[in-house]
Amino acid sequence: MRSFLKPAAGLTCLFALAVTGCSSSSGDSSNSSSGGTQSATSTPSSTPSSSASSSTTSYAPYVSATTAADMDSKGSPSTYNLSFAIASGSTCTPTWNGTTAIGDSAVTSRISALKTSGATVRVSFGGASGKELAETCTSATALAKAYGEALDAAGSSQADFDIEGDALTDSTSVALRSKAIALLQKERTGLKVSFTLPVMPSGLDSDSLALLESANDNAVAVSTVNIMTMNYGESYSGDMGDYAITSATATHTQLKKVFGLSDAGAWQGMALTSMIGVNDVSGETFSLSDAAQVRTFAESKKVAWVSMWSTFRDQQCASGSSDDDAATDCSGVTQSAGAFGEAFAG
Repeated sequence: MRSFLKPAAGLTCLFALAVTGCSSSSGDSSNSSSGGTQSATSTPSSTPSSSASSSTTSYAPYVSATTAADMDSKGSPSTYNLSFAIASGSTCTPTWNGTTAIGDSAVTSRISALKTSGATVRVSFGGASGKELAETCTSATALAKAYGEALDAAGSSQADFDIEGDALTDSTSVALRSKAIALLQKERTGLKVSFTLPVMPSGLDSDSLALLESANDNAVAVSTVNIMTMNYGESYSGDMGDYAITSATATHTQLKKVFGLSDAGAWQGMALTSMIGVNDVSGETFSLSDAAQVRTFAESKKVAWVSMWSTFRDQQCASGSSDDDAATDCSGVTQSAGAFGEAFAG
C-alpha cells in the first residue's frame, strides 16, 4: 500500500490467519499499489489452531497514524491499522512514514483519541514507500527492538507487516524479519502478528509463499494473513468484487497447505483489504456494491476481518477533479463521506 497524504493523484494495501501458533517441520510483479502477477505453492507443515471467537468478521480500516480524517470512525471499527511504521532513512530507527518521530506527542494523542471508542490499534510496518525496518536493521535483536519501540509508542499488542515490492523479493530481509518477530513474540507472549501481502486472482505468488515459509521455519505464530485485493493489472478489467472473492478462494487453498489448516481455519485466518474507488491500475474501480459483496462473502466464510485503503480516501473527490487517477484523499467515485466504511462494517 502507498504512503500519503497528498490531494487527488496518489495511494496503498494486507493478509490474515487466525492461529495460536505455528511450528515448522521442514526446513509479472506483485499487486501492491502498482499492479502484479503470481504463482507457486509451498509445503511447510505447522499446527496452528483457530478459535470459535474468530467467527465474527470485524472491520479494521487503514488510517493515517499522523493525520485524523473525519471518516476514521465511520462503520465503528473494532481495530485501526496505523500506517505506516518504517525506517528513518537507512537507519534502524522507526518513524511514522519516514518523517515523524515514533513517539511524537501529536501522534500519541491521535492514537489515544482513536481508542476512546473501545477500539484497538494495530501497528502496520512497511507499505509501498520507504524502507521496511528489516531492510535497514543489521541484526534480529536490533530489529526486534525497533519493532517493539513502535508497538510501545502506540500502546499496541498487534503488529501487521505489509510486505511488498522490493522488500518481498529480498530473501535476506525476509529471513531477518522472521527471526526478529520470533524474538519479539518470546518477549511479548500476547503479540498478535499479521502479514499483509499482494495477491492475484490466482492467489499468492511464490515470494509471498516463501515469506510465510520463513515465518514457519522460525516458529512465528501468525494470527492472520491479510491479502490486498487490488491493482491486479491492466488485463483484469472485470468486476472487482468478483476478483476479490476469486483471490480469497485461491489463497484459502494455499493457506490450508502452508499452515495445515482445516477449511474453516483457513478462512478464519484470512483478512481482506480492498482499495476503495479508483485503483492505481487503469480500468480498476472498486465500487460501493463491491464493498457490500466482499462484506457478505467475508461474513459467510467467517473471515477474520475486512479492511480498506483507506479512511482518508472514503469521500467523494471535489467537483472538477479528475476521477481517472487514484487520489490519496478521495475515492474517485460518487459517494457520501464514510460510505465505504459503513459498507465494510456491514
